[in-house]
Amino acid sequence: MSATAALPLRSRVLLILATVLVTLAPAAPASAAVPPAPATHAAAAGDARSPEPRGAEVVAFTRVADRQVDLSVRSAALGGRTVKVRLLTPDGWNPGDRRRHWPTLWLLHGCCGDYTSWTARTDVAATDSLRDVLVVMPEAGWNGWYSDWWNHGAGGDPAWETFHTVELRHLLEHGWGAGPNRVVAGLSMGGQGALLYAARHPGMFKAAAAYSGSAHPLLDDESVSRIMGFFAGQGNDPLRVWGDPVAQRLIWQAHDPVHLAGRLKSLPVYLSCGDGTTGPLDTPGATSALEADFNRQNHALAAELERVGAKHLTTHFYGPGTHTWAYWERELHASLPMLLGALGVDG
Repeated sequence: MSATAALPLRSRVLLILATVLVTLAPAAPASAAVPPAPATHAAAAGDARSPEPRGAEVVAFTRVADRQVDLSVRSAALGGRTVKVRLLTPDGWNPGDRRRHWPTLWLLHGCCGDYTSWTARTDVAATDSLRDVLVVMPEAGWNGWYSDWWNHGAGGDPAWETFHTVELRHLLEHGWGAGPNRVVAGLSMGGQGALLYAARHPGMFKAAAAYSGSAHPLLDDESVSRIMGFFAGQGNDPLRVWGDPVAQRLIWQAHDPVHLAGRLKSLPVYLSCGDGTTGPLDTPGATSALEADFNRQNHALAAELERVGAKHLTTHFYGPGTHTWAYWERELHASLPMLLGALGVDG
């Protein structure tokens, strides 16, 4: 038995968490924000496509760089707190033109990052194939896990899934130029979020991509311990998120992409992951136990998707590579033809 395995569960999960924080934390954005515009846009009434949102509103608008806009959104699903959403806007985008609605790519950040992560750590803002697409990069909490938290049966704040799939969706489509033609992608925690949202909200997204995603948190005890370590981040009670993995097993299964594979089988799905050993984009000697775990999880999800008859699965299990941004930027570009094709946009 290794020294790590001999540690108590709490110590083990905190040790696992500590080893990945430096990798996942975003660098500070290079551009400075300009003063917010003095405009408020209240949520519009719901339509037949999803439940009516209540209480979400945009309270500030900040242009941070060319084609980059930050919205400050006050959310009832988040207990009335205000969080940020970054938009990478298409050429010709004009939120005042209610007749024009753009195909939309939702791009989800990972644990220990935030809504600025993709623009701070990758070349997404300079990607020419996205100049005809509205890219939505929402805040999802340092370790929110794209879930409405169980909170020991009480529910309530934070309800990240409701914020994104109900409140934010309606705000963007009723005032900020987003259309109903959507795809979703994400890394790590956000990779799990992309798969969960596509599976749990049929018809909302036309394709999903997950890069080094947490694709099967119930795979084994190591995987459960690792995600519980993330849940415990920042002093949080880890049982608030999905409850106990045994006592609240059904809640865990409802947030495990392998258990939702049947709902993904008709969609184009892109899965990529390294194996945690030193790869071509790593510093010499770098390894990642987290990536090795997620690699096993992604192989399990791919096998389950094939078992249930998925017809549009693309995998890129590229072998050597760790849990780092260089690979996620590369995989975003590799998956864009699939994602943009599902939107009907020429890449």
